[in-house]
Amino acid sequence: MTAYDERDLVQQIEGHLMVAAAREEGRTAAARLSTRLGWLTESQREDVERQFEAEYLALARLSWRRTAERAQELGLTYESRYRALRRRLLACAVLGCALLAAAVLVTVAAAA
Repeated sequence: MTAYDERDLVQQIEGHLMVAAAREEGRTAAARLSTRLGWLTESQREDVERQFEAEYLALARLSWRRTAERAQELGLTYESRYRALRRRLLACAVLGCALLAAAVLVTVAAAA
């Protein structure tokens, strides 16, 4: 198994764990809501809990998707800024080397 395969497997497991945690959070929130609605029958309570859990999971997925999209946008922004900074740093280094070489040549020419 390559490092890429291992990373992919870890990401899949992490995704499953996140979905499982979101489902559990949804179930817990649904149970809290349904206990406040004491007038519901058992089948109505189960239906409300099931719908609430599904809606909670859908909202969690939407939130995750938005977070992933924003992270990708930020990654692209920072990558372009890093490249620009790296180009400027390289230009400054080349300019510094050219100035140093010129100073050495002037010094050698003056000494001769």
